[in-house]
Amino acid sequence: MLAQMDAPAQQTPPAQRTYTWEQLKEKFLAANPTLQAARIGIEESHAQETTAYLRPNPDFTASIDQFDPFTPNPYQPLSEIEPYISFDYLHERGHKRELRLESAKKSTVVAQSQLEDQQRNLIFNLRSAFVQTLQAKAVLALANDNLKDYDKTLEVSRDRKKAGDIAQVDLDRLELQRVQYESDVQNASVSLRTAKIELLQLLNDRTPVERFDVTGPYSFAEQLVPLDELRQAAIEARPDLKAAVQSVDLAKTNYHLAVANGTTDPTFGIDIARNPPISAYIGVSVNIPLRIFDRNQGEKARTELDIKRNERLHSAAEAQVFSDVDSAYATVNSNVILLRSYKSHYLEQAVRVRQTISFAYQHGGASLLDFLQAEQDYRSIQLNYLNLIGSYLTAAGQLNLAVGREVIQ
Repeated sequence: MLAQMDAPAQQTPPAQRTYTWEQLKEKFLAANPTLQAARIGIEESHAQETTAYLRPNPDFTASIDQFDPFTPNPYQPLSEIEPYISFDYLHERGHKRELRLESAKKSTVVAQSQLEDQQRNLIFNLRSAFVQTLQAKAVLALANDNLKDYDKTLEVSRDRKKAGDIAQVDLDRLELQRVQYESDVQNASVSLRTAKIELLQLLNDRTPVERFDVTGPYSFAEQLVPLDELRQAAIEARPDLKAAVQSVDLAKTNYHLAVANGTTDPTFGIDIARNPPISAYIGVSVNIPLRIFDRNQGEKARTELDIKRNERLHSAAEAQVFSDVDSAYATVNSNVILLRSYKSHYLEQAVRVRQTISFAYQHGGASLLDFLQAEQDYRSIQLNYLNLIGSYLTAAGQLNLAVGREVIQ
């Protein structure tokens, strides 16, 4: 009794945390270091807006001249000094400051769209890893079910061997076949663990694999959104296309800024000084650079060409959007057509053939070869169906990526 009291209390292992797709995406958006770094880049771009709108600093000059410490009159050492104070300020013409601010703000808008596009691609990677995990779980469940069903068949076969209904060699062949089912279970377990590790890496999560799991529907939708609607949705939602449009607008603003930078900026000055015997005076000045050679011609030409370049890139981005949507839609539609055939015909047929051959074999009406072939066909059809659902969900994620938002959950 004392030994039991002195024994340390057994600790309960931490519970496993299971995430849905929405929970997983929310955690990913908050924890992914790549996205965190990109958001800091947006803040940096906002800081550049402040810099762009700053006025030029004025210049202040102060000097004292004609100070003679060796004057013959030691009581008036400052009688001949000439103090001088001046202020100079560069006045920017052509709305340069406003155009710099506008350019900086539009650069921030482009950066935000690029962040959304980066997030779109990373969410696709997350979705693919999520689908792989669901697929691995479904395959593992199928492998375990197949192994349990086969063990039941082995029990019946052992009873038949004892009754002299089958030969020892047939029982040996059945027992040797079991290793394939065990291999399926082990391979599926490794695939599931690998898929979870990839998910944890994307989440920047150090949770042990045994305490991490995901859940969600592993099925397909038989009806798809019409292609024309998907194209229109992509035009409205794709952030890379938005960035292309915004880049054209930014290039136009930069051209106007280059033109403004070609204008002359005068420097106004005021100075106060004393020049004996004059007691004091005030002067003003205007410094106007003569832009005879440098009128910012090169930057004007470059920014004008940059407008045309970004317009071409916008056209290319728009064409890429249609290509992405059409290709992804064709892949999803092909998977749906195959899945409909499996669901309405092949799955039921494989089950019916397996049950019929199994019943006939157990009662001596079918050969061992027929039984093993029926088991193999059933396992292959079931596995192909699960893999095809995985292909469909991956293609659906590709379609969501092409459209720019989730059109298939």
